[in-house]
Amino acid sequence: MGVSRHILVVDDDEAVLVSVSEYLVSHGFSVATAANGAAMRERIAEREPALVVLDIGLPGESGLALAQWLRARGPIGIVMLTGHSEPVDRIVGLEVGADDYLGKPFVPRELLARIRAVIRRSGDDGNARPSGRPEDIGSEGRIRFGTKWLDPSSRVLLDERGMVYPLTTSEFLLLKAFADHPRRVLSRDRLLDLAEGRDPEAFDRAIDVRITRVRRKIEPDSDKPTIIQTVRGAGYIFSPDGRQLS
Repeated sequence: MGVSRHILVVDDDEAVLVSVSEYLVSHGFSVATAANGAAMRERIAEREPALVVLDIGLPGESGLALAQWLRARGPIGIVMLTGHSEPVDRIVGLEVGADDYLGKPFVPRELLARIRAVIRRSGDDGNARPSGRPEDIGSEGRIRFGTKWLDPSSRVLLDERGMVYPLTTSEFLLLKAFADHPRRVLSRDRLLDLAEGRDPEAFDRAIDVRITRVRRKIEPDSDKPTIIQTVRGAGYIFSPDGRQLS
């Protein structure tokens, strides 16, 4: 893997902390652990992780609240662990910015695969390339999304003043999927495939949650979206300039 990636595991179950950290270390990661939100912040102050494995059911501050704090801090990878199997729990996790989720009990090998997938998707592998019509592509390969621009090289949004808006891995991949297919209706299944969001438990609502998140960042009025428009019964369509297409 080259340079060792640093992972922070946050869980109030000591057995989980020990087993997960030992397994990840055996596969080339450096690992820190924390049992609650206060300890998590201390570990992050000591060393910024590439990814946080975060239990949803922590004492004190919940994992959801901590995920919101992490997402506001920047594009750190987040894989949430949940003891609940209800779809609403996974939806809420996605809404607060998690990149992936895994139910307990889990097989360490599956957690490892999900961690590697999130880190791989967040890395700049040089494959991000803008497409679409020339008028939709700004300087330095940036792609227009209404009054904002997607910068594929840095994986951030910028406005006309140069203000930077960080994106999660899943948000970037979703915007990239739309950028690669402007003015074309994309179904939820197609978006899950294009944004590398497919997993055995994928469900339509998951992509709707991600759409809601990116709309809050790119739409002048997210309650009346014009950049990513809903096509009833079919999916979504990307209009770079906000013109009505559906």
